[in-house]
Amino acid sequence: MNISRWILGSLMLWLGATGVTYAVTDQEAADMQLIREQFPELGPSAIRPSPISGLYEIGMGMRLSYVSADGRYLIRGDLYDADTEENLTEMRRMGARAEALDAVGESSMIIFSPQGKKTHTITVFTDIDCGYCRKLHRQIKSYNELGIEVRYMFFPRSGPATDSWYKAENVWCADNRNVALTMAKTGMIVDERDCGTTPVAQHYELGLSFGIQGTPAIIAESGELIPGYVGPDELLRYIESE
Repeated sequence: MNISRWILGSLMLWLGATGVTYAVTDQEAADMQLIREQFPELGPSAIRPSPISGLYEIGMGMRLSYVSADGRYLIRGDLYDADTEENLTEMRRMGARAEALDAVGESSMIIFSPQGKKTHTITVFTDIDCGYCRKLHRQIKSYNELGIEVRYMFFPRSGPATDSWYKAENVWCADNRNVALTMAKTGMIVDERDCGTTPVAQHYELGLSFGIQGTPAIIAESGELIPGYVGPDELLRYIESE
């Protein structure tokens, strides 16, 4: 399977999901058909009316833009509600991230769950050799004790066919992935093992589509991207203030 196409497909499904029941006028339907002809690579599910009359949202992954009804004028940038100061484009991205992670599924993640009641879930794109990723993992027990479940996905910043990439694959192929991840993050060697296809490439491509450039990158349940390390107590305060 082409991973990039799989990710794009899952994101495009989300971008068009509300379009299934989204009420459009005859004029809007005609405009959207014209835009489809101008941007055939997008497909019908990636075009929808924006909050501004005569302006339409088009999307490819996290890249959302706005186009005039005739398809001639394209606006690249975020759309804000001046009254509420809400970033409407980022809200759409948040939903896309959350849906994309649901599409990946927890069976492709390494999860550290609280022993008691789970109150929040975060997804962390991690690089085994990243210093702040290791700092976060040293506090994994503290996150769990606060009721925060941590779901790990791999994002080796050095890219494919590098030491960090191979370490991630070795962790995934280990008999006990949680133990292996902890070992790797303390600098210990995890035995090399070939277990066939791993989700490392899928995770990495998804992280790129999210615009992740550094690690750790934390995704909240809402789909909000929180870049960089955030300690347990501070993270809990932030999540619960949203």
